Amino acid sequence: MKKIVLITGATSGIGYACAMKFAENGDKLILTGRNEQRLSTIHQELKAKGVEVLTLTFDVRDRDKAQLCLNELPKEWQNIDVLVNNAGLALGLEPEYEGRFEDWETMIDTNIKGLLNMTRLVVPGMVARNRGHIINIGSVAGDAAYAGGNVYCATKAAVKALSDGLRIDVANTPIRVTNLKPGLVETNFSNTRFHGDNERAANVYKGITPLTGDDIADVAVYATNAPAHVQIAEVLILATHQASGSVIVRN
Repeated sequence: MKKIVLITGATSGIGYACAMKFAENGDKLILTGRNEQRLSTIHQELKAKGVEVLTLTFDVRDRDKAQLCLNELPKEWQNIDVLVNNAGLALGLEPEYEGRFEDWETMIDTNIKGLLNMTRLVVPGMVARNRGHIINIGSVAGDAAYAGGNVYCATKAAVKALSDGLRIDVANTPIRVTNLKPGLVETNFSNTRFHGDNERAANVYKGITPLTGDDIADVAVYATNAPAHVQIAEVLILATHQASGSVIVRN
């Protein structure tokens, strides 16, 4: 059955890959992001392929704008079946005692509070309809801290705790909750972390074949297509030569 899938942070990286994979799966897409021009381009790309798609421009940190956009959804788009909480970022690799306050606030507000905003706005409808699936994009960083990761790792540890807590909260319903925990994925993630330093970002992926956004999207689609009695609760996805958040073997 064709599902309505809402993906946050859909303009690039894992979010964009999820949009393409769920489109291939035959689903209807609600794509959100901050970059209106990029969303428009993706909308045109998908429409040309015959995909039913709706785009919403807002920052997940802005709860009022998010709520307004969701409240104004056309009736035929309101019954969201899958929520992919993908919007998130890392900023900086400084020691905790030298970190930038503004970087911390952005990570906490996006990775934790933004995820909570979307969960609070979308999941009640799933509970009322007695069906739904929430996919949170966590990280291997949520399992253990690595050098310089401090606050980012803490936010992804929070994603794990929030995923586990939500799974408990909806255990009396058919709603499923999945926490996907990628390792090294080559997207614009590192470019964002290093505030646009392309050379430094490129060095993150040297000497290893990293994951791609498509690899993570494949798992997301698999989880939603599992039989109704199967809940893919948590998946750690690493590049072959990555053993943990801090152990990477490079050629």
